[in-house]
Amino acid sequence: MDIEAFDRLFAEESLALGAEVRGKDVLPLLSGDLRPEMVEALRRISAHFKTGCITNNLPANAIGSKSGRTLYVAEVMALFNHVIESAKIGLRKPDPRIYRMMVEALNVDPHKCVYLDDLGVNLKPAREMGMTTIKVTSAPQAIAELEGATGLALR
Repeated sequence: MDIEAFDRLFAEESLALGAEVRGKDVLPLLSGDLRPEMVEALRRISAHFKTGCITNNLPANAIGSKSGRTLYVAEVMALFNHVIESAKIGLRKPDPRIYRMMVEALNVDPHKCVYLDDLGVNLKPAREMGMTTIKVTSAPQAIAELEGATGLALR
């Protein structure tokens, strides 16, 4: 989907929930910084478990690129055993099919999976599949809960 379609669909979906928010207003907020402590936790987890990343994204260069960040992002993404990008497959979270695709790609039992997201709506399908879910509100909170779920020291 292009930016115009995203803008329209986001506005329609948010209006149905009670307040219209333009997708174009949301896009600049989606390029947050990577948190080094979360990257280190991912490194440690990936040494012991299969890891996957499901990301709702736009096609490359749809909203411009941030120089100096691309290589680091690529290095972080390489820590995952499998990555599913919504822009490439035509599905986005919270569609349950995208979670099933990841479980199948990794060949794992969802009851033995931990799924993290900063949006509660994206946790629900994972939880319904039997995954342990963690709503990320901060890096320290997410890492502490992830340590409890995995039994690993992640700091």
